[in-house]
Amino acid sequence: MSQTSAAFTPDDRDAAILTSRPLVETAFLPPTADGPTVGDFLHRTLRPVLKLQNELLLLLVADFIQEHHIPFLTTSVEQQQRVVAELLTRNMKLRYLLVGTVVGLFTQKELAFYRPNRAELNRRLLELAIRRVQDHVAALAMLLAEGTAVEE
Repeated sequence: MSQTSAAFTPDDRDAAILTSRPLVETAFLPPTADGPTVGDFLHRTLRPVLKLQNELLLLLVADFIQEHHIPFLTTSVEQQQRVVAELLTRNMKLRYLLVGTVVGLFTQKELAFYRPNRAELNRRLLELAIRRVQDHVAALAMLLAEGTAVEE
């Protein structure tokens, strides 16, 4: 079987990933003299990827809530935010799913930085994801009300 186009290289994948990310103001901070830091990574990588994946994160959390029959729609906004925090803090399956959803959109260079800093970056990633989903509980409730969570 012959291919008429050149193979998609890892560099092509990295370029496609970077161009698909939304612009986030903090991504334009000047680089530090000591090389990349966890804080730099947070602003240049995690925030843009989480913004890009926002709708998918909401869908995954909605699907989890629906699948596990967690009362959500009948609770107050404060209780909904608490439920989101508890789910993303305590449920390992959901945590790993969200981490994988974000890490899958790292470039080779970002992945090389992520590996030795995994524990700290996962902690920060989950803090940002919790905050992001909590800030969008109305959209999450709408997804649940519409029944648009991912079907098996």
